[in-house]
Amino acid sequence: MGNKIFLNGEFVEKQDAKISIFDHGLLYGDGVFEGIRSYNRKVFKLKEHIDRLYESAKAISLNIGIRKEDFIENIKKTLQLNDLDNAYLRVVVTRGVGDLGLDPRKCNNNSTIFIITDKITLYPKDFYENGLFISIAKTRRNHPLSLNPNIKSLNYLNNILGKIEAIEAGTPEALMLTIDGYVAECTGDNIFIIKDNKLVTPLFELGALKGITQQTVIDLAKEENIEIEYAKLLPKDIFEAQECFLTGTAAEIIPVVKVDENIIGEGIPGIITKKLLEKFKALTLIDGEQY
Repeated sequence: MGNKIFLNGEFVEKQDAKISIFDHGLLYGDGVFEGIRSYNRKVFKLKEHIDRLYESAKAISLNIGIRKEDFIENIKKTLQLNDLDNAYLRVVVTRGVGDLGLDPRKCNNNSTIFIITDKITLYPKDFYENGLFISIAKTRRNHPLSLNPNIKSLNYLNNILGKIEAIEAGTPEALMLTIDGYVAECTGDNIFIIKDNKLVTPLFELGALKGITQQTVIDLAKEENIEIEYAKLLPKDIFEAQECFLTGTAAEIIPVVKVDENIIGEGIPGIITKKLLEKFKALTLIDGEQY
């Protein structure tokens, strides 16, 4: 982990990076965050991540308190100070210090901001080469009318309950369904299938986050003239797919070869999945903001 943490306008050692127990981010999960990656000292899709951070904050009436341009500079400075060529960043903004009540006005618009740099390997290399086994969680994804999935908030208990089920099933990831039984997303990743040589992903209104890596993959697929479809997918559509893979900032692109007891395709990472992963890796080497 990087030793220097950005915290409310200052750079502090990680052992000194502390927030109040009255911070509403801690008390209520009242805040927003982004996970961001850098490759070869370039921050990948930085503008998109910061735009989403500010959109999430606006959706919960949270005043971040600094301009986007300044936030971006703080991210770059944090990376420079920690001297990491390839890094994972966790960017967090909370409502700030308040009282023990829910009223956000008691936090006085003094948001808490911190930026952590670290290295991350979400899954072992073997999973990228041979594919991932996942399970289907019984916990259903929050209904979009209860909590908009495009608000990337600190309230991740729904996802954590799904992750606990994955652990209990002996799999590293779990697929989460909507209340109506349609495929939404995994606990931390978007999902794609290849069906009739088309790239298919669930409709956003079913409860999936609009992923930045997800959109990158869609753009790469269009370059290969692969048809894109957004659909209402049932678990059986996943089971019957030619290929399946997950996408996310930390996961990047990872093939799925088994869901519960159902083998996907030939039980190995598919040709289209491997092609998109190759293109994605190439893109990360050239795309991004230098620091």
